[in-house]
Amino acid sequence: MFTIDFTIKNTAFPMSVQRKTAEDAEGVYQQILTAMRSGSSEIIELKCEGKSEKKIAVRASEISGMQVTQKEGATAGGNRPPGFFALAAE
Repeated sequence: MFTIDFTIKNTAFPMSVQRKTAEDAEGVYQQILTAMRSGSSEIIELKCEGKSEKKIAVRASEISGMQVTQKEGATAGGNRPPGFFALAAE
């Protein structure tokens, strides 16, 4: 499963959707990237494949960052904190 996280301006937490294949995740990534580059205020609507009831609608001009990650195995979700940044304890 692939997760596409994106941050919204003036919002403390990221939004995310999931895709089952790398190709689908790349398609969503490119769709959002194209909309961000256009600078328009078009609304992007996305549905999550991991949670079929989850839907997101956001203005492209409000997206400030995005990342794609792959969940590897049953425990990978516990190893990655939510969001974009993680601090390593020494």
